[in-house]
Amino acid sequence: MNNFNEQVVRRVNKPKNLIIKIVSVLLLILVPTTLFLLAFATIAYLIYVAFFVFVGGIYAVWYVFSIQKVDFEYSVSGNELEIAKVVALRKRKTMCKVQINEIERLEKDDTEIKKMRFLKTFIAARDIDSKDENYFAVFNSPAYGRCLLVFTPNEDILNGMKPHLNKNIVVQLFYKRKMS
Repeated sequence: MNNFNEQVVRRVNKPKNLIIKIVSVLLLILVPTTLFLLAFATIAYLIYVAFFVFVGGIYAVWYVFSIQKVDFEYSVSGNELEIAKVVALRKRKTMCKVQINEIERLEKDDTEIKKMRFLKTFIAARDIDSKDENYFAVFNSPAYGRCLLVFTPNEDILNGMKPHLNKNIVVQLFYKRKMS
């Protein structure tokens, strides 16, 4: 019988996200205000344009704020690990599907991983800068070749993957011993 484990991880907002939000609010204020002030210098018709730009800008700012909320959904079903990206609870896109028994390396430390070259990198971590909670999985994809997956699984996901992983990875990761 196949086990099914699932985890949802919310991405941490970075300063870049805050800057995007601030710029969008500033544009919401500045563009209609400029059009309103130009209406006094040129034609009064720009007052109506400024109003509609402001109303449309409110929707645009709401949309920008909502797309900053990104979740990653990890699911382990049998021998398959599927990672999906969920944006603003509206749009779900499968990032990658990996056969667990085809994972070559699964490590918490990225010192050896940094020396390797990859054709495709999938980043589905809660916080990419957090070194103590991220796992790095190396696998070969038929579509992309050698790939790297950076993700933040909990114990349930790791235990769901455990029966299908290579025994060297299991010994190294779960029992903290090196296999020769």
